[in-house]
Amino acid sequence: MAAFYHGPAGVVKSSGPALFLDLDGANEENVPSGPEDPPVMAYDFIFKPFENMSPEDYAAVGFKSGLEIHQQLLTGRKLFCRCPAGRYSDVYHAEILRHMRPTLSELGEYDGTALMEFKTKKEIIYRINRESVCTYEMDDTPPFMINEEALDIALAIAMLYDCVMVDELHIARKQYLDGSIPTGFQRTTIVGVDGRIDFNGRDIRIVQLGLEEDACREVSDIGHRRVYKTDRLGMPLIETVTGPDMRTPQEAAAVAQILRRIVRSTGRVRTGIGAGREDVNVSVTGGTRVEIKGVPRIPRIPRLTYHEAMRQWNLLRLREELVRRSVTTASFASSIEDVTKPLKRTRYTPIEAAVKAGMIVCGVRLNGFAGLLRWPTQTDTYFSQEISDRVRVIACLTVLPNILHSDSPGESLSSSEWTAVKKALGARDEDAVVVVWGGEADARLGAQEIAARAREATIGVPSETRQALPDDTNGFERILPGPDRMYPDTDLPPKKIGPGRLKAIRASLPPSVQERERWYRRLGVPADVVECLSFSPAARLFETAVKEHAVDPKTAAVILIQYPKRLKRKGLPPLPPDAPAFAEIFEALAEKRLFREGVLPLLEASLAQGKPVSDLLPAAGRPGDLEKDALRIAETLRGPRFADGPRRMRRAMGLLMAEWRGRIDGAGAARLMADRLGKVSP
Repeated sequence: MAAFYHGPAGVVKSSGPALFLDLDGANEENVPSGPEDPPVMAYDFIFKPFENMSPEDYAAVGFKSGLEIHQQLLTGRKLFCRCPAGRYSDVYHAEILRHMRPTLSELGEYDGTALMEFKTKKEIIYRINRESVCTYEMDDTPPFMINEEALDIALAIAMLYDCVMVDELHIARKQYLDGSIPTGFQRTTIVGVDGRIDFNGRDIRIVQLGLEEDACREVSDIGHRRVYKTDRLGMPLIETVTGPDMRTPQEAAAVAQILRRIVRSTGRVRTGIGAGREDVNVSVTGGTRVEIKGVPRIPRIPRLTYHEAMRQWNLLRLREELVRRSVTTASFASSIEDVTKPLKRTRYTPIEAAVKAGMIVCGVRLNGFAGLLRWPTQTDTYFSQEISDRVRVIACLTVLPNILHSDSPGESLSSSEWTAVKKALGARDEDAVVVVWGGEADARLGAQEIAARAREATIGVPSETRQALPDDTNGFERILPGPDRMYPDTDLPPKKIGPGRLKAIRASLPPSVQERERWYRRLGVPADVVECLSFSPAARLFETAVKEHAVDPKTAAVILIQYPKRLKRKGLPPLPPDAPAFAEIFEALAEKRLFREGVLPLLEASLAQGKPVSDLLPAAGRPGDLEKDALRIAETLRGPRFADGPRRMRRAMGLLMAEWRGRIDGAGAARLMADRLGKVSP
């Protein structure tokens, strides 16, 4: 089905339904054409430790990565209602219980992820704070028209990405059956496509920039019950989607930093924990796109993507080993049996407790898999973890361990118990056996998922969304969503974006981050400040200080970027970049009522005493007072103790600056003091 988006040149035809699809950083050219048609190649490369991997190594495995970066916008209201945005709180006044079910897409298809989530039979609990949530978020009232402030910010960022701007917005619904959105869908729209940013002299494609609602914050997910906070629900969020253009894990992180700096340069996005979240897509040759969801910090991207590339490569090597054993998708065989009876008297505590509680134990025979459940996938991680993750997520058997397997028999059941289980399953020496326990429905579903995940090993790499784990490996989260979860929103009409609006937004755009950095370097701004200043909200104040007040660029940059950090380390209240104190300080510097040496003590006093800077500015000395004080100090430093010239100078400067700090320039004071000391003999 062809789809269309509207650009300045008219209606442009694209290869897919651009307005109602996730056009993310998929690396579809690496996807095998089918389970019976794997690529013919050797997977003999063995991953090295992260520190030893080179760009040539990543090229050898065909590493590709793309980004989907979600960034909250700094608006007063939410996207489709008038509730306040940015009010986070652990306080809640009510709880709402919901169960989710899938719906058909506009093409009459169910999305695989939605069906997977439906199998979990989750109870979803929403904690509601009446100050930040209304009936719209619960789908009890229709949406308001889109937040115009949020739309303007999104359009501006799309321009900074050099995107083709749409001239008509179409709102779509994207299904989310994990419960993170109470309605079961997220309203989303595309504001720009086909952009680019520069990365070391080459283009990184911006596939699209979307504007959408943020989801709930998860509190807990245990068994069949998942709990969410709703305070951030509905906040305006942009999604930046790049092409699969990064060739190493380090490049993926570097591009994420560039995108972060670009959006922050507007001063119109939120900052802090959770305000920006990265989904990272990874594939290798012969694999498929896998998404690592919700990476909280950019510095974690290199190791996370390294481990995902390693995992995919090792799964492809596992597939080749299965082929060598004549286990293919067509020949795959498994068997599931209730093995509660032979384990009724086990001393293995988890199963013993389950049987006493009236639960059942299921065994799964995987033909030809002997030894492969210990096949390495990631650092200190094995194929058995892939199976355990599926059981945990889909069967909701969240208490670990949730499976046992015959490739590690000494860690669990006795040898006689394993023999009995294998006999009940009819397992041979070349087969692997996996045991799972729980309530009857959960245990049987878990057994089915064990067999399903083992069968997927004959294909290679399943398309999944995975979660980042604390050790920078990753675990299964859900099946990767597809286009079948998208359908048009029937509550909101299309919205025209006129040329006048685009022209006004373009006129207000800040200089690009790269332009700012080049200017700062020409001005001699310290290298360790250049990058931070280029995307800081203080960038415009820096420009005013330098151009209008003729403040020394180095001084202005250090005051705006480094001084707030020093004050924070002293435990003083945070000083925002747009604080009036900075403007007052730059005016005082321009008028020679204040000098650099006095700025930091002045800010400390202002924050500690809670007084404005203007009330604490040092009083100007009367004409001649400075010269008189310098002469007085020189005359006091007489005698044998001060025969050492450098020592006498240091002592004199200490006394003079103690009286005049902030009111005189240090270099000028040194020249004056040296002159007066020269006129007064020790």
